[in-house]
Amino acid sequence: MQITSLAVIASLPVRSIGFSIGFSRKRHLIHNRHEQYSAEQRLASLRERTSSEELIPLKILFGNPENTSPLLSPDGKYLAYLAPSPLGVLNIYIRDLAHTTITKDTAAWDKSQDRIITNEPKRGIRSAAWAYDNTTIFYMQDFDGDENFHLFAVNVTQLSADGEIPPARDLTPGTNVKAQNIITNYRYPYELLVGTNERNPKVFDMYRCFYHTGEKYLDTLNPGDVIGWKTEDTTFQIRAATVRNEVDSSTTIRLRKSADLLAKEDETEWKDVFHFPYGEEGGLIDFCPDQKTAYLTSSLERETTALLKVDVDTGETLEEIYSNEKCNVGGVTLDKDSKALRALSYNYARTERIFYDKELEQDYDFLKANGPTNAEVGVVSRTQDESKWIVSYFQSDGPTSYAIYDKPNQNITNLFVTNPKLLQYKFAPMEDVRIRARDGLELVGYLTRAVTEGRSPMILLVHGGPWARDHWGFDARCQWFANRGYATLKVNFRGSTGYGKTFLHKGDKQWGVGDMQHDLTDAVNWAIEQSIADKHNICIYGGSYGGYACLAGELNMTISFTISLGLTFTPDLYKCGVDIVGPSNIKTLLDSVPPYWAPLRNGMLLKIGDVDNDPDFNEKISPLFHVDKIRAPLLIGHGANDPRVKQAEADQIAFSMQEKGIPVEYVLYPDEGHGFSRPENRIDFNARTDQFLAKHLMGGRAEEFIETEGSTATFPLLKKSEEVFS
Repeated sequence: MQITSLAVIASLPVRSIGFSIGFSRKRHLIHNRHEQYSAEQRLASLRERTSSEELIPLKILFGNPENTSPLLSPDGKYLAYLAPSPLGVLNIYIRDLAHTTITKDTAAWDKSQDRIITNEPKRGIRSAAWAYDNTTIFYMQDFDGDENFHLFAVNVTQLSADGEIPPARDLTPGTNVKAQNIITNYRYPYELLVGTNERNPKVFDMYRCFYHTGEKYLDTLNPGDVIGWKTEDTTFQIRAATVRNEVDSSTTIRLRKSADLLAKEDETEWKDVFHFPYGEEGGLIDFCPDQKTAYLTSSLERETTALLKVDVDTGETLEEIYSNEKCNVGGVTLDKDSKALRALSYNYARTERIFYDKELEQDYDFLKANGPTNAEVGVVSRTQDESKWIVSYFQSDGPTSYAIYDKPNQNITNLFVTNPKLLQYKFAPMEDVRIRARDGLELVGYLTRAVTEGRSPMILLVHGGPWARDHWGFDARCQWFANRGYATLKVNFRGSTGYGKTFLHKGDKQWGVGDMQHDLTDAVNWAIEQSIADKHNICIYGGSYGGYACLAGELNMTISFTISLGLTFTPDLYKCGVDIVGPSNIKTLLDSVPPYWAPLRNGMLLKIGDVDNDPDFNEKISPLFHVDKIRAPLLIGHGANDPRVKQAEADQIAFSMQEKGIPVEYVLYPDEGHGFSRPENRIDFNARTDQFLAKHLMGGRAEEFIETEGSTATFPLLKKSEEVFS
């Protein structure tokens, strides 16, 4: 079991500062151009909306879910889930299933039967997992977005003498300590393995922890190049290390022989068995019970990753089990004891499964047949004997719902909908689309229309990473935009993951002025050609790398002839931009990443380009050096504790734009990190963005702006302006 944190990114605006006389004239020209298209916009307003006619409140779209993330205890006696505490902060609740009932009405979940067992006062819990003792729950929590996640444990059966919630126990204490790579094993129900960087901030050693007492000792020392660990189930010993070479960025799977398998006294304990040069993809999935074979994914001698069965001593491939020519192998489901392959999944545009276990296939068929139409089925939790499952139904045009599947009796009992308040509204379906880039490369995109036919303003929503990807499903941002009158297009541009090694590495050295940005431009042009987008009303919006792409996109409006390798972009492609936690200077970005990113830094340079030794290249791709070319209104949002993209990345470009009289708005949240986790800040940011988009995109609409109670929004540009005039 791996416990991870959920990253939440939202939207933003503020008050504009630094409008020059020249820009005022530009605004007047834009206003006149809008008058030219006002008839078309009025016609668009008469077409049928894909979303509710009424404005869907941002507090409902972006506030806390009422209930989410249900988990059955291994013995099936308890149900844990996340829900807001009386203070409105996501905490863990417990229901004793032996003494309570579950109604079939998903919109009427009654928490009065349940107990809250954690007491996080400000920052909500976003991930949790059961221990195999059936009475302990683990959860992760960081400190105001710094991503130094600690592992906490809480006993679900205990209350303090006065009836108050007892404090959770921090199993990985220490300042600036980060926990990750958490592994549990049902054969060893009272211990776990956890990686922390308490000894060396750059690397994660593995510790064995007996969580009832908190006792913890060093199990496996990191020699300095390991970025991940795996165990063999029967002995619960660490048997595999994923190694990253800091010089050539190759990846090696290093395997460890158990003491009883060492053939000779002088034989080394660890052995490098599988090697993936830079540009290849792959990794160890799991050991087989014979301890001689294992499952591995690999792109060696093929375009996409295949699932293989391999010899762990020689590295020889014994069987190629499955590969897909268009995308990598995704999730792999194995029997917990025999390690027989039961199913695997892949995702080109939507999740698809290949079954090797007929009974499991019948279960999925039954669940799909008895769930909402066009929903993707997921299994989020199972009891140890697998007699009961928690199933999720994930849709693009409605909130996620959960149910309990009683496998022996073939019975489904609804649990709850994550946010039942959404059920009163109509939502737009998300379409998966195919887009041809200018060089012929096929790109998978996801389109959410605002109107059933014809053009509308459009948001190009760019994913972060950039070594990540977008997926189909309910996206509150897309639904927000559709409800306000804007189509939304998300695209998996080259450099996105999951589509094979060539697709991934076609993004190498293509940031900003290269083919990664051109793919975004081509996606916008596709939407215009397909009569989806109004070419005069397009916003580029994104977080992290998406924020960088926003800055680069705004620059491409005016510098396509000077730094875009001779390729001509539409002169006014984007009407405005929203940059959330985006970097503005790639060199300073890489110089300030967390110390535990050190093994990955050279790989980032190979993908981005050598900004360390080529200042001209860094200047070419870093928006900070081209601020005077930006003309469209820009909105910037950032978390002050962001460990990945430091606050300085936002400060330097916002202050530079202000000094040059270029329209910019900048909101900073002092208790956030890489995105906006607290709902008060998320709602505040989106409310400001709501106003910003309605102001700059003709045909849109917005809720009345009201200050969000509990938000910590600050405005560095206003503060600096006040300092200048004081």
